Amino acid sequence: MQNIKEKQQVIQYLDQNTAHFIEMSDFIWENPELGWKEFKASSCQADFLEKNGFTITWDIADIPTAFVAEWGEGKPVIGFIGEFDALPGLSQKNQAQQEAVVKGGPGHGCGHNLLGTGAVASTIAIKKWLESSNTPGIVRYYGCPAEETGGGKVFMARAGVFNDLDAAFNFHPGNFNTACKGSCVGVNAIKFRFHGRAAHAGDSPHEGRSALDAVELMNVGVNYLREHVKDNVRMHYIITYGGEAPNIVPDEAEVYYYIRAAKPDYLQEVADRVRNVAKGATLMTDTTVNEIFESAFSNMLSNHYLADQQYKAMKMIGPIEFSDEEMTYAQKINNGYPRTNSDYINDAIELFKPSDEIVDILDSYRDKPLVGENFYSLDEKIIMTGSTDVGDLSWVAPVSLLFTTCFSTGCTGHSWGNVATSAHSIGHKGMMHAAKIMAVAAVDLYTDPEHLEKIKKEFKKKTEPSGGYKCPLPDHIKSPRYAPKQK
Repeated sequence: MQNIKEKQQVIQYLDQNTAHFIEMSDFIWENPELGWKEFKASSCQADFLEKNGFTITWDIADIPTAFVAEWGEGKPVIGFIGEFDALPGLSQKNQAQQEAVVKGGPGHGCGHNLLGTGAVASTIAIKKWLESSNTPGIVRYYGCPAEETGGGKVFMARAGVFNDLDAAFNFHPGNFNTACKGSCVGVNAIKFRFHGRAAHAGDSPHEGRSALDAVELMNVGVNYLREHVKDNVRMHYIITYGGEAPNIVPDEAEVYYYIRAAKPDYLQEVADRVRNVAKGATLMTDTTVNEIFESAFSNMLSNHYLADQQYKAMKMIGPIEFSDEEMTYAQKINNGYPRTNSDYINDAIELFKPSDEIVDILDSYRDKPLVGENFYSLDEKIIMTGSTDVGDLSWVAPVSLLFTTCFSTGCTGHSWGNVATSAHSIGHKGMMHAAKIMAVAAVDLYTDPEHLEKIKKEFKKKTEPSGGYKCPLPDHIKSPRYAPKQK
């Protein structure tokens, strides 16, 4: 690889300052905050970046916990994208057995304490190198709230804060090390609130018009609709309100839907069909319905050239070396889940259908609860049926989502085991591995314009045929605003 000295410089900085970033990550883990309310996490990161010479701009897109940290002048402009929100109900002690710190409390079941901090680490490493080498360019860190719920990046994309980026880096904790070339589906999050007429359910049910009946009939209709949509469509729901007592015909009831599809136009088509099902439910029950549009994410466009650059960085850095103690800890976590290590490997082979060479490597991990090896992008033709607001970023600027090993093989997403390794040396190693990969790949983008030309050419090819980014949010939807709790 080119620029070996420069790349070794950013790696050396990260090695020498690992303790600072572990401290930051653990602070965020110990103080889990839900989306839109990440006041401690965002302040912790912004203060650290400001002390390291960055200019901080707060209240991005009218979101109190969103900020941008910037340093440098000229071109290119490279962004590192961070998140820091936790998940509800996943409080977990720093141990390999399931036990909550606070019953029902939040926890970092997606490892966003690692995600945001790893991006901060890359950002500062690049700043130190740009400064010492007098290399032109701007480096930014974007503190992005509420990825799990409301999609802070969607509001930020709509506000135009990513528009001048030449490229962006983002990583996510995972079960193995790879830079993505695949995609994720877009999503519409919509509540349907039905209105009926209350009555005594025993004495005069004929006088009532049940909003709960409408909710249940809508769900039946959507379940029949599943047969008549494309394979990568997902529709799932919860009933958020169904009445107060069985002897009262409910005059109010509400159901909350996530509707997912791979292409924006088809997502809109499926959402409209779901709306028609809701209207049909009102006709059957003599009720009315109003729609509450909560949020929406765009589908993901992965930049393949940028993914390949990150894989080159992985090969230079080498795999993650996990200790026997870390393997034992991860195995204890795996013991709390129904899948074995071998099941995980089978799932990976079935999903990715890799080459025989990669199958051989994966086979060697069947008895190991952690995968430290680096893999080239295995998901090029795969559409993941989860969603992320990184999708909206990917329509505005080139990005390749990087995964690194921070979780054990048997762990399922959004669960206690992920929380347990997110404050452990396992998660710390995965976080710093990601920070090094992103920073090393970024050095090439600053020093060799040919890389950015190829990245941008691919980006235009993917976005221009459909007219570029179209924010999936209706214009009237605003992000919620909260104030920090007073001490």
